[in-house]
Amino acid sequence: MKMKDNNRVLCSIVFLFLSVISTINAEDPYRFFDWVVTYGDIYPLGVKQQGILINGQFPGPQIDSVTNDNLIINVLNNLTEPFLLSWNGLQQRRNSWQDGMPGTNCPIPPGQNFTYILQVKDQIGSFFYFPSTGFHKAAGGFGGITIASRPRIPVPFPPPAGDFFILAGDWYKSNHTDLKATLDGGSNLPLPDGLLINGRGSNGHTFTVGQGKTYRFRISNVGLASSINFRIQGHKMKLVEIEGSHTLQNTYSSLDVHLGQSYSVLVTMDQPPNDYYIVASSRFTSPVLMATSTLHYSNSGGKVSGPPPGGPTIQIDWSLNQARSIRWNLTASAARPNPQGSYHYGLINTTRTIRLANSAPIINGKQRFAVNSVSFIPGDTPLKLADYFNLGGVTPGSIPDNPTGGGGYLQTSVMGADFRAFVEIIFENPEDTVQSWHVDGYNFFVVGMDGGQWTPASRLNYNLRDTASRCTVQVYPKSWTALYMGLDNVGMWNIRSENWARQYLGQQFYLRVFSPARSWRDEYPIPKNALLCGRAAGRKTRPL
Repeated sequence: MKMKDNNRVLCSIVFLFLSVISTINAEDPYRFFDWVVTYGDIYPLGVKQQGILINGQFPGPQIDSVTNDNLIINVLNNLTEPFLLSWNGLQQRRNSWQDGMPGTNCPIPPGQNFTYILQVKDQIGSFFYFPSTGFHKAAGGFGGITIASRPRIPVPFPPPAGDFFILAGDWYKSNHTDLKATLDGGSNLPLPDGLLINGRGSNGHTFTVGQGKTYRFRISNVGLASSINFRIQGHKMKLVEIEGSHTLQNTYSSLDVHLGQSYSVLVTMDQPPNDYYIVASSRFTSPVLMATSTLHYSNSGGKVSGPPPGGPTIQIDWSLNQARSIRWNLTASAARPNPQGSYHYGLINTTRTIRLANSAPIINGKQRFAVNSVSFIPGDTPLKLADYFNLGGVTPGSIPDNPTGGGGYLQTSVMGADFRAFVEIIFENPEDTVQSWHVDGYNFFVVGMDGGQWTPASRLNYNLRDTASRCTVQVYPKSWTALYMGLDNVGMWNIRSENWARQYLGQQFYLRVFSPARSWRDEYPIPKNALLCGRAAGRKTRPL
């Protein structure tokens, strides 16, 4: 009997061991998408326009995924011009080959396809994709991305009754080709013509909810030029996530969402059963632009009436104070099974300070935009490919670490950086308009923001404990914003203005995070299916 018990125990141990090995070796799930990109007629502001559709949809299909999923996205370009998609907020760990920016990838030629193979590695939250070539973003081609936590990793709020994605932003009635021609001609764009919510103007959408239930609203500003304020008539919003980080669950009546940013809020349907306005309005603009949708209780006894609720308009201090109130939830789990607060960013010594100042110079008689006086112009070959094949044209150090105070000039600007360095970046905004900055490949900690000129003494007021980790941050007029960032992701990464006219006319550059080991441990090899163009045309990728 004892021998049988021993055998039973031994078999149980072997089964457990094999189960563990099987679990360790199990590949993360795959999700497959086939997208056809076409032009089509759209009427977002009541005027016929040429829009960019994905599988006939404007906005494009939503991507719903779970942490560590592999996304296989086959994109067929049926436009008449090259096209490329990028993934705002997806970190592309060790894999800038899939980032989809013109400095990292060749665009997909008309009539051809490209398959993105990317992984949402160790991420959760709300993000979006968009077209990165030309001025295509002004024609559509964008959509939402959700990344859910794996079942075993707790989320710091109960499962909501429903999940809605709000893609809000400003819009022009002119076709993107006309807007691009204006910029190419040396002029800036006028004020947008209106705002959209999920591709439509006012009263274009209805969101149906059940009384007493709680819903998650994911809000992304996919516009071109304007910060927005988002609010729901008669309802409070509990903030729970920004761009992959769980936050302290503060309650707000309205939220400022700057260009390129994404927020998640929980809203409980605790009002009498009626219909209510959902409102997005522009910030820091004159006149104020507005779009509305309807929140419809399933047992509603009446339609919306009266004017939509007003929100803040030009008040900078209001927005600054709200931004400072957004904090990291130090007790929540992150994408991996560890608490967010386990990474003590405030105890790490920075190895480099980079100050970046935006400007609006006139160069060769044309309006341009610049960073530290350098207005970016693309090279004849994507920088990532030129660097990989050692084709020249990639000069780390072609943009200085500090503002020059000099006149603007054109340059294919690349900043070199060491793998695993921990840097301090200060965005300085001497202009009268709010700026919004995005860093591809990374999240960073927004340790401080204030009016006036940044000085080393400004560090005394940094938040070194619980500031939120995110990938897009605003810089208010005549103000600065400081962040800490660990450079743990090798690649060629775009740092850009999310104001798309400014980005298009040069307010961007590339950060080359380099590891001399050139190991697969640090960076994946070039994909076999990588498109090759410019001076890289005709070369080999790799024999796999």
